Amino acid sequence: MALHQTIFFSYNPELLTPVCDRLLHLSQDSHCPQRDDSCIICFITQVAPLNLLMLSHHYQIHTGLQHSIIRPRQPLCLPPDSPTLPERLAEAGYATHMVGKWHLGFCRPSCLPTGRGFQSFLGTLTGSGDHFSYQSCDGAEACGFDLHDGDRPAWEMAGNYSTLLYIDRVKQILKRHDPHTPLFLYLSLQAAHTPLQVPDHFLHLYDSHRNRLRRHYAAMLSCLDSGVAQVVQELKTQGLYENSVLIYSSDNGGQPLSGGSNWPLRGGKGTYWEGGIRAVGFVHSPLLKKKGIVSRALIHVSDWYPTLLGLAGAQQSHHGLDGHDVWGSISEGLPCPRTEILFNIDPVSRKAGEPYDKALILSGFGIWDTAVRAALRAGDWKLLTGNVGDGDWIPPQALPGGPERWKKLEKRRNKLGKSVWLFNVSADPYERYDLAETRPEVVKHLMTRLAEYNQTAVMARNPPDDPMADPELHGGAWSPWLGLEGDNEKEESSKEKMIKIRHCKLSKLKALFKKVGSRLQRKTLF
Repeated sequence: MALHQTIFFSYNPELLTPVCDRLLHLSQDSHCPQRDDSCIICFITQVAPLNLLMLSHHYQIHTGLQHSIIRPRQPLCLPPDSPTLPERLAEAGYATHMVGKWHLGFCRPSCLPTGRGFQSFLGTLTGSGDHFSYQSCDGAEACGFDLHDGDRPAWEMAGNYSTLLYIDRVKQILKRHDPHTPLFLYLSLQAAHTPLQVPDHFLHLYDSHRNRLRRHYAAMLSCLDSGVAQVVQELKTQGLYENSVLIYSSDNGGQPLSGGSNWPLRGGKGTYWEGGIRAVGFVHSPLLKKKGIVSRALIHVSDWYPTLLGLAGAQQSHHGLDGHDVWGSISEGLPCPRTEILFNIDPVSRKAGEPYDKALILSGFGIWDTAVRAALRAGDWKLLTGNVGDGDWIPPQALPGGPERWKKLEKRRNKLGKSVWLFNVSADPYERYDLAETRPEVVKHLMTRLAEYNQTAVMARNPPDDPMADPELHGGAWSPWLGLEGDNEKEESSKEKMIKIRHCKLSKLKALFKKVGSRLQRKTLF
């Protein structure tokens, strides 16, 4: 979902992340640093598509990407009609580099990171893949290599663990960087995304853990923490640290089925419950005067776009932005300009079989079709409608005694036909007390706001997969397949295309074995 609410980082003694813990306590909230030509902005995130909202400053409904993630074979990418954050920073004289996971589409060369403002890129284009071999599968029938250096597949780097490989590239960038030039460095780590893989020496830190998924997940985070330590040390070694701003953020809540834990929040990744949309993060900088302060301001990931442009002295106008410059709220505790967060409106995921008349007239007061998947936060209130995802509370899987101690411990079954929920998330952050029936006036107000937002939405873009995207047709690697040089001169006949498509289908079994080979495993870095 790539939704970010409050800057919030919780200490968990179960996970060994001493560097991030220390940065957290020496960070957050102070006076804004003065504009300086050599300012370093380092943005570190755990996976994507945080990219979409952070880089584009738009809510999903204003991009056409409100339905879901961009699948590898979809002819779809970040809309080209709006400048990205790195494009704007490059115009302001910044060097811009990206390392890690892109996941914003790559059907055309212009969709690649180097086509959207980054001067260099090392990372993956798809949503997930093996952390060592970089094999990535879309379903069982389409698998290919996915590690790119610039616009070329980096076959020679296969075998290196993704987190360590990316950290090494970041260190190289910092070593080569001209200290008199401002820098925007975006590190989008694949960890701790599935498949859960990590070098053995990090896994041994958790030999006492009996929950296999949780053990691997924790080890991946410890590896990530070690990488952050190397980035900070390199900033210091190169004399860049004292004028740097480091932002750490995640893109969504954890996946409880893959070792994550959002307890005591409700739900998880892919849902609109707090466990799915409330993500961890902190701001660390030697320029901050107040340390270790938790911001309770209402902040959304789209706010980073105008906030970072403001820090860089490059913000010209807030017209047309969904994000707000929240640096004053973060750094000085000033009142936050944001009062609402539209989490999303997804008309494509309308609740199947729900009669329109019932959803609009009976449940929606004639204001809103409550079968539409949507969520909105306004002040203390949060409204959810439609199929917003599994609403269970899942206790930590590391409880002693095995899975029988936590499975189905707090299973929540909604009454048949229910499609509206209302919570005061300031008083009830765990979403245990639904107030939809007792506070109809609040429900009506928030439904009106949803309807108003929806009037500004662009049509959802969800094209079918293009069989010509199959890596088997492109040397075995995921890469752009549209708008390539010479396409017009080398147009294939329909018959030739169909032969290739049939070849893709015949390779389905082979691809399935590749995918199975990328399952949970222990590997040693080499």
